[in-house]
Amino acid sequence: MILLLMRALITVLIFSCFSFLLTAADFSNQWEAIKTQASPEQLYRFLYALPKGGDLHNHFGGSLIPEWKWDVLTDSKRNGGDTFYARQRFDAAPDAINPQSYHHTIRQHTYDNLPAPVQREYIALNSMTAVEREAWLNAFRLDAPGEGRAVFFEHHWSRLGDIHTNPDVKFELLAENLKAFAAEGIRYMEIQFGLHIMSHNDGTRLTEDEMLTRLEARLAQPDITSTGIETRFQEAILRFTPDAIEELERLYAWVDAHRDRWVGLNMVGIEESGKGYPLRFLEKYRELRAKYPTLPLSIHAGEMDSPDKNIRETLLLGASRIGHGVNILGDPDTLLMLQHGERTLIEVNLISNRLLEYVPDLDHHPFPELLRTGVPVCLNTDDRGMWDSNMTDEYYTAVTHFNLSWDELTQLARNSLRYAFVDKKTKQQLLESYEKDLAAFSAQFAGLSTEAALAETEDIKAVTYGYSERTWGLKFDRK
Repeated sequence: MILLLMRALITVLIFSCFSFLLTAADFSNQWEAIKTQASPEQLYRFLYALPKGGDLHNHFGGSLIPEWKWDVLTDSKRNGGDTFYARQRFDAAPDAINPQSYHHTIRQHTYDNLPAPVQREYIALNSMTAVEREAWLNAFRLDAPGEGRAVFFEHHWSRLGDIHTNPDVKFELLAENLKAFAAEGIRYMEIQFGLHIMSHNDGTRLTEDEMLTRLEARLAQPDITSTGIETRFQEAILRFTPDAIEELERLYAWVDAHRDRWVGLNMVGIEESGKGYPLRFLEKYRELRAKYPTLPLSIHAGEMDSPDKNIRETLLLGASRIGHGVNILGDPDTLLMLQHGERTLIEVNLISNRLLEYVPDLDHHPFPELLRTGVPVCLNTDDRGMWDSNMTDEYYTAVTHFNLSWDELTQLARNSLRYAFVDKKTKQQLLESYEKDLAAFSAQFAGLSTEAALAETEDIKAVTYGYSERTWGLKFDRK
C-alpha cells in the first residue's frame, strides 16, 4: 500500500513538473504575441500587474512622490502636529541668489529660531496658493528641460531641509512608499534608510530606542502588514565628505548591532567629485572585517560617463552588489570577470541613468550586454520620487528598448531576490511566493487568444506618475 502511494506521489510530481515546464514554454510564446500586439496602454497594464521581486537600490529621501510629501506635511494628524515652511523669496539673507535654497523646507522649531527677516522669506505650506504649491512640488522633480545631474545633486537634496527629522513624517512616508510598491507586485524592499537626528516638535532629540520603537510600531500597523511586503534597510555613507571614513566606522557598527532590520551598507554620492574614490576606504574596510562578522556591501560604482577603474576597486572593498555600473564596458577585464562568475549583481537603474545623463540614449545602455552575457542584473528605481516614476516604468523601459523575452523578464525578479541581503529562510520564502504568484498570473492569460489576453488587461488598474506621461503619453490613476 505504501509503495503504491509513493508511486502515485512520484507520478503526480513528475506530471506537475512537466505541466509547469509546458506552461512556461507556452507562456513564452504568448508573451511574444502580447508584447508585439499590445497597445502601449495594454502593455503597461500587463507589466504593472506582473509579479515582481524586490527593489534593491532605493534611496529613501529620493523615493518619495512629491504629492505624498505635501499630503503628510500639511496634515497635522499625520505629521504629529508639526508645521512646515518653505523658502519662497529672498529679501535679507546673504545667499539671496542661491537657487538651491528656493523651496528649502523646514519644521516649526527651526523656523522659530530664524531671525525675523529670514522668517519672512518662508511661507507655511498650508498657506500657499495653488501656484506656489505646484512650484514646491516641481522643486522635488527632475522634470524640466535642461535639468540634469547638477540640479539633482546640488539642489534637490538640500531642499529636503529637516523634513525627515520628524519621525511621524518619515514613517508615514515610508508607509506610503511600501504600499505603492506592493501594489505593483513587489514583495521585497531594501531601502537606504537611516535613523539619525530625529527630534520632537520642540527640537529635543529622540533616543535610539525611541526611534527604533516607533519605526517598528509603524511597520506593524495593518496597512503595511496587509501588503505582505518584506522590508529591510541599508545604511549609506556619503563618500566624498571629509568625515566619510569616520562615518563608515560608525555605521558599520550600527548595522552590526541591528542586523534584524538593517542588512547591509552602501556608499553613495557623485563620483565625479573624486574625493570618494574606493581605495580611500580599503584599509578601513579591512580593519572592520577583522572586528565584525561578514556584513554585506552594496556600493555605488561606475555611475560615470567616462571609463575608470571604480567598479574593480569597489569589488576589492568587498562589495557583492554594484549600484549602476554604467561604464563597465570601458573596463573589459572587470567585465570579463563578472561574466564568468555569479558572485556580483549589477543593480541597474535605467530611468536614473537617462535623466542624470550618464546614458542619455538608453539604446546605448550596457544593460542588455550584461543581461545577455551572463552578468547577474536586476531593475531598480533609485530615486523614483525625483523621477516621478515607479518600478513598472523601469520594466516598460526595458521591454520596449531591449525586447526582453519571458525568461529574461522573469529572471530580473528572481535575481533581485537571490541577491537580496536577507537570511536564507526569508530568501527562500520570497522566491517561493514569487513563483506562486507568477504561476497564478500566467494562468490568467494561459490558453487565451492574444486578443482575449489583451482584453483581460483592461481590468488592471495601473498607477502612473509624471514620467510615464511625459515620456510615453501614458496616464492612468495617480496615487
